[in-house]
Amino acid sequence: MKLTTGFSFRLPWLAAMAMFMQSLDTTILNTALPVMAKDLNHSPLQMQAVVISYALTLALLIPLSGWFSDRYGTKRVFMLAVFLFTAGSLYCALSPSFRLLVGSRILQAIGGSMMVPVARLALIYAFPKDRLLAVINFITIPGLVGLLIGPLLGGWLVDVASWHWIFLINLPVGIAGIWMAYKVMLNYKRATKKLDVLGFILFSTALISLSFFLEAGSAFSLSFPWSLVILAAALFFSTTYVFYSKRIDNPVVDLRLLKIRTLRVGLEGNLVTRLAIGSMPFLLPQMLQLAFLHTPTQSGMIMMVSALSTICAKSLVVPLVRKLGYKKILISNTAFLGIVVALFALPDKTTPLLLLAPVLAIYGCFNSIQMTTMNTISLADLTDEVASRGNSMVQIMQQLSTSFGVSVGALLLRGMESATWLTHNNLALSFKYTFLVLGMMTFVSALVFTQLKKEDGDTMSGRQNKQSQKDSQTGFSPPS
Repeated sequence: MKLTTGFSFRLPWLAAMAMFMQSLDTTILNTALPVMAKDLNHSPLQMQAVVISYALTLALLIPLSGWFSDRYGTKRVFMLAVFLFTAGSLYCALSPSFRLLVGSRILQAIGGSMMVPVARLALIYAFPKDRLLAVINFITIPGLVGLLIGPLLGGWLVDVASWHWIFLINLPVGIAGIWMAYKVMLNYKRATKKLDVLGFILFSTALISLSFFLEAGSAFSLSFPWSLVILAAALFFSTTYVFYSKRIDNPVVDLRLLKIRTLRVGLEGNLVTRLAIGSMPFLLPQMLQLAFLHTPTQSGMIMMVSALSTICAKSLVVPLVRKLGYKKILISNTAFLGIVVALFALPDKTTPLLLLAPVLAIYGCFNSIQMTTMNTISLADLTDEVASRGNSMVQIMQQLSTSFGVSVGALLLRGMESATWLTHNNLALSFKYTFLVLGMMTFVSALVFTQLKKEDGDTMSGRQNKQSQKDSQTGFSPPS
């Protein structure tokens, strides 16, 4: 059943609203964390759980969003998702303690994990394929706007009002979204297979154990025996899920797809690269405010340079890939990105804020190229039969690597703080050495992409057609 003209005009706006809410929420928080920590009587350098809890919950629940939507209908699940996201935002604003704030972020993420995927699914069901690309492009624009204004808006709200407003602004948008969904969205349902409950439990337990192991090391001291117990549990449940998933027809995450080389390399690249750069949006505002003593508004304004560069650089990806290919781009761009990350070790408290703008612009450009090429090479060789499951794996890895990246960045910073022989209790030096290590990690992660073949992704980027045209003009035919 396709939508009528009136409905088809309003449904993309509803999906765009969901995209904006989630995009804004992921960027508005970072510049407000130091002030939130002070208000909640918590260490500002140990606020990463507020970010990690959200990203990890998204990673765990994204695989279930499609199943719930097909089983209970897009309209019902989307309305529930927006309600949970809005309620979670309200509870975040009302949280009197750090622990309650983390719990509220988890509730918010439960809604967020279904909100955007179900909105996209409704568009796929509602629009013919010849109109779908234009619709998807339309709904990504508000997401880019949220990415751009989030850092500045977060810092400004903290300065002129309080950190509570970074969550309260979601309430009117969420209420409007529920009303619009009731009026606009149709309740599409499809036949579903049995949900892999046991697989979901094994998969979730493995990831939560690993995340807790990383988080415990960065947030508080954990005895060595208990660290080994948690790490052993993560390895046990991970190994159990690997064997289990290969023996059932419909696993919650189909690891058999890792036989596809481009998907496997793309996922590995997402993990190892984001382990190093995933903490940058968390660490940079902290350094600017805690070590260099800039205001939240000032740090948010300068962080906008990176967001704007990220958006502008997206137009460079296609021509670069067509000219050089995915392998060359990913290896060289990752190495350059590592060098740029290390450059953040150069400024100090006396460095004028405007001098950071060129480095942030270059970082945003390389980061944008990195994320786009890693994600698209992951999808390059997926057939129609496995495209949905492969795309879910990419989305899961994006959130997981962000969660783990923040944990690793916080763990490194805590380690540098503890190494008084190196940093002499100087917080700015702790950030300096943390960025140096993250830069080296990013540079080395370029080796992952040496597994790609020169021609990988050519059919997706259009290089294959271009080369074929060139061959026909020169009379050259490749050997069969």
